[in-house]
Amino acid sequence: MAKVALKDWKEQIRDPKIECMSRDEMTALQSERLVKQVKNVYDHVEFYRKKMDDIGIEPGDIKGIEDIGKLPFTTKEDLRANYPFGLLAVPQEKIVRVQGTSGTTGKLTLASYTQKDVDVWGECVARGLTMAGLTAEDRLHICYGYGLFTGGMGLDFGARKLGAMAIPMSAGNTKRQLMCMEDFGALYLAEAANEAGIVDKLRLKVGINGAEPWTEEMRLKIEELLNVNCFDIYGLCEITGPGVALECIHHKGMHIYEDYFYPEVLNPADHTPCADGETGELVFTTLVKEGMPLLRYRTKDLTSIDHSTCECGRTLPRISKFKGRTDDMKVIRGVNVFPTQVETALLSIGGGVAPHYMMIVDRENNLDVLTVMVEVDEKYFSDEIRKLDELKNKVAAVLKQALGVAVRVKLVEPKTIERSEGKAKRVIDNRGL
Repeated sequence: MAKVALKDWKEQIRDPKIECMSRDEMTALQSERLVKQVKNVYDHVEFYRKKMDDIGIEPGDIKGIEDIGKLPFTTKEDLRANYPFGLLAVPQEKIVRVQGTSGTTGKLTLASYTQKDVDVWGECVARGLTMAGLTAEDRLHICYGYGLFTGGMGLDFGARKLGAMAIPMSAGNTKRQLMCMEDFGALYLAEAANEAGIVDKLRLKVGINGAEPWTEEMRLKIEELLNVNCFDIYGLCEITGPGVALECIHHKGMHIYEDYFYPEVLNPADHTPCADGETGELVFTTLVKEGMPLLRYRTKDLTSIDHSTCECGRTLPRISKFKGRTDDMKVIRGVNVFPTQVETALLSIGGGVAPHYMMIVDRENNLDVLTVMVEVDEKYFSDEIRKLDELKNKVAAVLKQALGVAVRVKLVEPKTIERSEGKAKRVIDNRGL
């Protein structure tokens, strides 16, 4: 297999009735589902009943999707405060599985699923796999971790709905991953496959990548290494795992399955709706979820939304690649800095500069200091010092232009910065903020 040019791409839509539904029809469907869901959580979840009572809202006040702004927000802190089963809208015996976050930002947050929730999850993933050009004849080599993390199971459920063969490799053991990919016919794996000289033997068709933000430059780099089309996928345990959104071949944003997950993009400061194209915080309401439905869940992910009809024919709205998160943004001397900005800048340099980096934030003499460690080709360490200094100055200038703030640059040899087979750690903040 090989990368398919846009002009040769054959579009597949799993559920045209939903994915190409008119705006008026979708609004009517969302309104019907929201009205039912609000009454459901008010009647069965004490947490939401109290929240709504506190702001003077009752189910009868919600006539349609246009009233969603009247409802209270839900945060990750609310989920932790009600751990493990305080937000259930059904008896515990109806819960068939639980999934949890990776726990990288604090105590585990748990999401509960009924069988219907699992079926919806699998259907959404199957829609996305179809969008990426996959069929029942394909084989899915699943590198996401299994267990409480939703990644592996989500793709597994989607493969079952699609009828494709799932190869549940999970994360870790890169050599074994590549062996199985070859036998059964992401930048980290792409690098390893390239170095092993087996890319042509893998017969790859597409790559579906997610779990953390990655830039357009990173996508192109992976496509170059593996000679396949790559697609961005998005999901979160609290709403449903991977399968909330996926991008089509036109790569102009990820299509959200808004018949199940209603998206809002809001100004993080005053919570007012953002216009299409404006960056804000992504907020979700689960319209049909049974086990642990959520109203206006604040994801902390920063993006923009586009409701126009896509070139692929889908009318589902699209969210842009994430600018970052409200909680991974670092304020350096009054300037907002995101790791994705660093990655984009480094990928624009080329010439031996790798997109492997680490941001280290310190406080010196009451001033913020940002140091960026960057991997570069080993030849620079065998050449004269002058060339290394020239490259260092070039990287510093590009980063200053991209970030709007001066940085210290430390160039290091290849493989110096620890690789991650899960979520990459990109920032170390030593300021104790």
